[in-house]
Amino acid sequence: MLTISMVLLIEHTTGSYATAGASAAVTGVSMALCAPRAGRLADRFGQRAVLVPGIALHAAAVAVLITLALAHAPIWALFAAAAPAGATVPQVGPMVRSRWAAALDQSRSSLMATAAAFESVTDEFTFVIGPVLATALCTGVHPAAGLVTEAALTVIGGSLFAAQRRSAPRVQSSSARDAARHTSALSVPGVRALAVAFLGIGSVFGGMQVSLAAFTQEIGNPGINGVLYGIFAAGNMLSGVVYGAISWRRGPRLRLLAAYAGLATASFPLWLISSTPLLGAMGMVVGLCIAPAIITGYTLVEDLVPAAARTEAFTWLTGSVALGQAAAVTIAGLLTDHSGSHAGFTVPLIGTAAALVVLLGLRGRLVSRPRGVVAGGVIGHRPPVAVD
Repeated sequence: MLTISMVLLIEHTTGSYATAGASAAVTGVSMALCAPRAGRLADRFGQRAVLVPGIALHAAAVAVLITLALAHAPIWALFAAAAPAGATVPQVGPMVRSRWAAALDQSRSSLMATAAAFESVTDEFTFVIGPVLATALCTGVHPAAGLVTEAALTVIGGSLFAAQRRSAPRVQSSSARDAARHTSALSVPGVRALAVAFLGIGSVFGGMQVSLAAFTQEIGNPGINGVLYGIFAAGNMLSGVVYGAISWRRGPRLRLLAAYAGLATASFPLWLISSTPLLGAMGMVVGLCIAPAIITGYTLVEDLVPAAARTEAFTWLTGSVALGQAAAVTIAGLLTDHSGSHAGFTVPLIGTAAALVVLLGLRGRLVSRPRGVVAGGVIGHRPPVAVD
């Protein structure tokens, strides 16, 4: 709800999608830069120690942003307020995935893909509800109602999650923390490749948010924006359910490449469509291709990264999505202001095609790390001999 509520509020107070998109982009960049640091701190000191102060700071930052927007503050002030709003976004999603990885490590690691699919489905359920709720609140109640609700839900949900101590991963020993202090999850080549690829997923989210909002404004029916974005997210949720129920014979690297190829192909027709029903249908097809890419990426992280740096690794992917989304809302906002919503729909196509090219070039880095197996008491045997 955060970025779409920002876009709707700031567009209402400034009349510019470019300004609204740029403000949301500042939030996304700030989150992308700060999320991995928050994940690393959570790996070292525990999730609760990072989460509790984070949700309080986020609520305060959003309150400042709302106040400045309604006061018609200058653009630089909106940017200054958008930065802490993004920097303090609680990284609940990566923390949940880290808990799953810790619970399923070693003995039940084959279930990680199913757990990742389950998390994708629950995430996408919020992506179905969130845009509809944010749009309804901003257009039907008050332009700032979406951000107020986002902050309230963050505080309530974050507090409830922080209270769940039993499922939290164990905090590493002091020696492990000292070692982790000098080792970043980004030092794993596969994580770097995935982080670059997830920029493409962010370009889809950001490009769709701005372009759908501009499209519904152009046709004189802004209230349907949340419905169209919800259909897009519903496709994502549906594919997550199906993906998690299938026992895949192909390896995750091949599945990831196939998912990105499908995503780039599905994004191509968006900028050519003028019909609202057809745009909704095509948006669902795009959504169907997102969940497999996200799920497979998170599954690969569980294999590529040791437990001591796993939350940080997940936040690199989340941060990459936010960074890609930030760039997309900025570029799509400029394009829609200049040439209309059809130009904005080219952003998901370009972003996913570029991510596919990168993945093809770096596919050799997406090789799972070997599980450490300690063999104790190995005895050397003499070669067999024939016995009468």
